[in-house]
Amino acid sequence: MSKVSTSDFRNGLTIMINGDIYSITEFLHVKPGKGGAFVRTKLKGVVSGKVLDKTFRAGESVEAVRVERRPYQYIYREDDIYHFMHKETYEQIPIPREKLDRPDFLKENQDVQVVVQAETEEILFTELPDHVILKVSETEPGFKGDTAQGGSKPATLESGATIQVPLFINQGDLVKVNSKEGTYLERVKL
Repeated sequence: MSKVSTSDFRNGLTIMINGDIYSITEFLHVKPGKGGAFVRTKLKGVVSGKVLDKTFRAGESVEAVRVERRPYQYIYREDDIYHFMHKETYEQIPIPREKLDRPDFLKENQDVQVVVQAETEEILFTELPDHVILKVSETEPGFKGDTAQGGSKPATLESGATIQVPLFINQGDLVKVNSKEGTYLERVKL
């Protein structure tokens, strides 16, 4: 890991603070009339997602961390261990459930991004695409005249997740789901 000065700060730079990895989302160089210059930053935890406001003295050095996103495909699950295959090298890796982003929306053969600390090859977490298309495996039947404005009902998806869907959605329908919020977006026709 290399050291970087506050003059090298830019949005997206990942740095190590107190043993945690943070990404810079905002920064501002401040030169007050009195006293030394400083850099005010807003940081987001790469693993935890925690937001932190931190001020650095101008010229202060911090440890930079190189983070890479790699394309993997979900293959199968064994208890709480999920197995993924690299899309280009076909290398297979096991990842524990706690490092997965929304595992309840994960289905076999789905593409994900695995975020890795480049120097140590430590897997930090996985990222699902923003929207996933899943089949409704179980829900109450829809009836003629049910509309999108008419309310909602619970539906279990092929991945095992349960979400609220409009009344016109039937078992076997494909639905587009916002994987970050776990909400129904639209019915998909193939």
